[in-house]
Amino acid sequence: MVHYKTKDEIELMRKSALLVSATLEEVASKLKPGMSTLEVDEIAEKFILANGATPSFKNYKGFPKSICASVNSEVVHGIPNAYVLQDGDIISVDVGVFLNGFHGDSAYTFAIGNVKPEILQLMKETKAALYKGIEKAVVGNRVGDIGNAIQEHTEKERGYGVVRELVGHGLGRNLHEDPQVPNYGKRGSGPIMKEGLVIAIEPMVNLGGKDVEYLEDGWTVITRDEKPSVHFEHTVAIMKGKADVLSSFAGIEKAEQNNPALTANY
Repeated sequence: MVHYKTKDEIELMRKSALLVSATLEEVASKLKPGMSTLEVDEIAEKFILANGATPSFKNYKGFPKSICASVNSEVVHGIPNAYVLQDGDIISVDVGVFLNGFHGDSAYTFAIGNVKPEILQLMKETKAALYKGIEKAVVGNRVGDIGNAIQEHTEKERGYGVVRELVGHGLGRNLHEDPQVPNYGKRGSGPIMKEGLVIAIEPMVNLGGKDVEYLEDGWTVITRDEKPSVHFEHTVAIMKGKADVLSSFAGIEKAEQNNPALTANY
């Protein structure tokens, strides 16, 4: 069942989404080689709680931490642990917060130190694909138009692998709502989007093939060929003419640029 939001509810969701963005900005300012992914989780959780919200992911269906931290060939849902970030790693940090009765959800992939050019290019194209998808997230279009735009930019034009098993989703009072929002598909397919729908658009794109598998922890998804994967995500409200992006990368990108431990020019 699709839950449409009023204008007031969308403004509450904007506050939730922008707190996610601020959390990712806080992470971006502190990421560096030698830091464990567990330390990244602690930074994010402390910031979320200090701002009067709760982490959406913690204890969600048994997930044990506050963020998802997915490194290199890990696609999504990586559980923060003792792994220490190395020069040349990439890390997707996925954050959700619950504030004023609504969830916000966003993810950003960071390049630690000197990352290979082909991986930086994958990051660039995946972020660009996110915005290609957002362009299609308007009243009267269908959900398949979003996935088609993402797939065309990444898989069909550049030969990357678009993950099929994991998708974007509706968002609101619940962390996952209808509809599902795949990162692939045919133009003109899927449900028609109406004003008041809020969705998380989140391309997950692999340097190699599209196939993935789960680790024994039951959460962490990795690429089957062990090649790197990149993940970016925005919370988006469907509007007439142009989507309303409720989360923001502006502060994250500024912090990324100002952190000498990160590669931001890609």
